[in-house]
Amino acid sequence: MPMSQQDLESELREAFPDAEIRIVDLAGDGDHYRARIVSDAFAGLPRVRQHQLVYAALKGKMGGELHALALETLTPDKAG
Repeated sequence: MPMSQQDLESELREAFPDAEIRIVDLAGDGDHYRARIVSDAFAGLPRVRQHQLVYAALKGKMGGELHALALETLTPDKAG
């Protein structure tokens, strides 16, 4: 069963409570999303580590409930 946009946002907000989060359902099927996450939690981390934090927050749902997630992770100073 696909993951709803609300469930995805809830999972991310739990892990990144300070974040500005914007999610777009790319295909309208609940399986393919784009997420823009702006958080201080990413400060000083390379992009790959930032994305690993997001995947960890999703608790193994990637590849199951959530098929595809295009990520844009930024710190507030880079979000401009």
